[in-house]
Amino acid sequence: MAKSNEKDLEKKGKEAEKAKVSKNDKNKKPNIFVRMGRRLKETFSELKRVTWPTLPKALKATGVVLVIVLIFTVVVTCVNVGFTKLLELLTDIGGSTGA
Repeated sequence: MAKSNEKDLEKKGKEAEKAKVSKNDKNKKPNIFVRMGRRLKETFSELKRVTWPTLPKALKATGVVLVIVLIFTVVVTCVNVGFTKLLELLTDIGGSTGA
């Protein structure tokens, strides 16, 4: 019995030492160039798996975006002109009554 307990304690001690070493290894970061190289490698491997749109699909999506931007530009311009006219009306009333 005593021998098996000693062996168990030795195993636990060795496992604890390994855990300490592995924790220290996990906390230690590789230098910045190694990390940047890994990140670049991962980025290129991800780009290989991307499904790129065909040219007609890309042109169609671009056209939709341009039309939506044009519509919003017209709406914002109309609101701006409306507020400008309203401000002119409000400021003209106060200035023209005194003359």
